Amino acid sequence: MTTISAKTILRSRNVSAPNKVLSTLLLRYPRFIHSEFMTHRVFSRNAASSRAIPVKKMIDDILADTAMPIHWGAAQKGMQADQECDAMVNIWLPIAERQTRASLVSRENAWLSARDHAIEVALEFNSAGYHKQVINRLLEPFLHITVLVSSTEWDNFLELRDHKDAEPHIQMLAREIRKCLEDESAVQTLEPGQWHLPFVSEWEKSEIVKEATGTTWQEPWGDAERLSLIKLSVARCASTSYKTTDGFDMTLERAVAIYDKLHSKPFHASPFEHVAQADDFEDLAYHFERPAFKTAACWKHSEEHGNFVGFRQLRRQLELRT
Repeated sequence: MTTISAKTILRSRNVSAPNKVLSTLLLRYPRFIHSEFMTHRVFSRNAASSRAIPVKKMIDDILADTAMPIHWGAAQKGMQADQECDAMVNIWLPIAERQTRASLVSRENAWLSARDHAIEVALEFNSAGYHKQVINRLLEPFLHITVLVSSTEWDNFLELRDHKDAEPHIQMLAREIRKCLEDESAVQTLEPGQWHLPFVSEWEKSEIVKEATGTTWQEPWGDAERLSLIKLSVARCASTSYKTTDGFDMTLERAVAIYDKLHSKPFHASPFEHVAQADDFEDLAYHFERPAFKTAACWKHSEEHGNFVGFRQLRRQLELRT
């Protein structure tokens, strides 16, 4: 039942620094390891929100794909559970109206019984008129979560999480992410100034420019075409928070409206972090006494990188201009 997956949305290498690749991945994993994933601060993320998705959709998703342990660790000291436990679990099962009886069931059936009870209570809260931001909290232990993540820095995450001592579910997630990062066939090369635009296809780039100019797509784009493509990418990244599918099925008109709403006050900034522009190096002269330190290479717009290296994050560009 449990799903742990990573899908490449877009990967971009900066030709000025070939070792820097900005990778945007779409992840799906059990909601109960999300707090561990959130500890990695070099990641930009948008995640499906328990406040935004209707209760019925949440329940349908749980019943179709219940998040449950893939490793049933046995009690022992410390954070790691080396051995698994397969002992039966004593739970109370309904046998008739308002009657229950104790029963020993398998660990899997005990987990599913807890799921069914959580759904039953959630439906009662729903009937009583409570908001989904309250009700869905009851369902989270059994939910998967969809997360869009972008980063240029993955080494620390992989070193910690693709390790025998890591929690089993996030260990599996790290291995799925590693597969994406090792696939060089998915990497595009960007010149300085070119854009990393998740969820925007090459065909869409061509069509948007053709509609605006009457010519086929080629970079550099004009200002209007560039802004349309950026708005399309940002809005589709944002849709991860409230949709159960990826962001590709959104028109430009809808994307423009969402972008403008996100960019109003208050600024909903996180979707703007996935869109970025390849930066370039410049040489600066430093007046040190020793000749070896007279020149040093640095990025032209390092203040716009945010948590990336080698890429100018759209969020930082907008924040520094206001």
